[in-house]
Amino acid sequence: MLQSRHLLSGLGLSLMIATLSANAAGLASEHKAFGKTNDGTPVEQYILRNSHGMQATVITYGATLQSLRVADKHGKVDDVVLGFDDVQGYQKGTAYFGATIGRYGNRLADGAFELDGKRYQVPQNDKSNALHGGTVGFDKKVWKAQETKDKDSVGVTLTYVSADGEMGFPGNLTTEVTYRLTDNNELRIDYKANTDKPTVLNLTNHSYFNLAGAGNGDVLKQLATLHASHYTPVTAKLIPTGELAPVAGTPMDFTKPTAIGTHIKADHPQLKFAEPKQGGFDFNWVLDTKGDVNKLAVEVSDPQSGRHLQMYTSEPGVQFYTSNFLDGSMQGKAGKAYPHWGAFTLETQHFPDSPNQPNFPSTRLDPGQTYSHSVIYKFSAK
Repeated sequence: MLQSRHLLSGLGLSLMIATLSANAAGLASEHKAFGKTNDGTPVEQYILRNSHGMQATVITYGATLQSLRVADKHGKVDDVVLGFDDVQGYQKGTAYFGATIGRYGNRLADGAFELDGKRYQVPQNDKSNALHGGTVGFDKKVWKAQETKDKDSVGVTLTYVSADGEMGFPGNLTTEVTYRLTDNNELRIDYKANTDKPTVLNLTNHSYFNLAGAGNGDVLKQLATLHASHYTPVTAKLIPTGELAPVAGTPMDFTKPTAIGTHIKADHPQLKFAEPKQGGFDFNWVLDTKGDVNKLAVEVSDPQSGRHLQMYTSEPGVQFYTSNFLDGSMQGKAGKAYPHWGAFTLETQHFPDSPNQPNFPSTRLDPGQTYSHSVIYKFSAK
């Protein structure tokens, strides 16, 4: 069995008025209004910049990575994550673009789990499953925010307090998410949370990446390497069977650089479960890095732009999803349409349905413990 996680603690605080700040390392941050929700709640935007032209924009609605601008091999900067230009796009959206996901990322079978002999029910929003925290997850909440900076990074810390019973989950849960941008072209996300009752928790970020630029075609020619020799197969309901299966000899083998489109239409039942019409990836890979944030877990490169993404994480798994249900009808930032297979996600996580899978790493969080989880996305151009 893989090892569980919990440790440390933290507390986030107040929203700040518009600011512009910088430090000696060439890093700068800006804070301004982004608009209001339909009920009039203000939403703030935090823009983080480094000296290489990289820029990360985070909004308080959903603690969402709204934009990530990165240079290509010619120095041209483009936005590489999908999203919307206004709050209403995120309010109406169902794709979780860039959002912080909670309380439970991925799927819970029948929307239910047991803790200490008591059954808890989460609203079902993915056929019979609860997906990404139920009908109103953390992605639909306005978080409090505070700018952060040190000699090596600029950032923003966002805090949300989820009440006992929200979406059926037990415990008053305080969650803190910190985005940091460094001058080494690293975007780091750190999660911390604590509870006053036993609960389950599985947080992640749901950014959709296209290294050619958001809305610039599909990602089928982009090369992915997943340092994962096993994955968790699923049933037709996309719930894990409980097995840790080898990727060798299957379309899920990305242990060497492989174009995302190479096997995406293969005649394999798992691909048909993920996308019945054409096939696609939407699975949890069991990372060989075993929670060591200093070891390279995933890398993806775009041969045309030269952009290269390396990902490191403290989590045991990653959900690699190829935006199977985008179909070109959704318009995102700058009016661009987002096509089928127009992006991929790298959702670092504990495994789907873990509370119902005794052999999976535990997602239980008890009072006095603190959930902690880190992911680093590092960009370069070749």
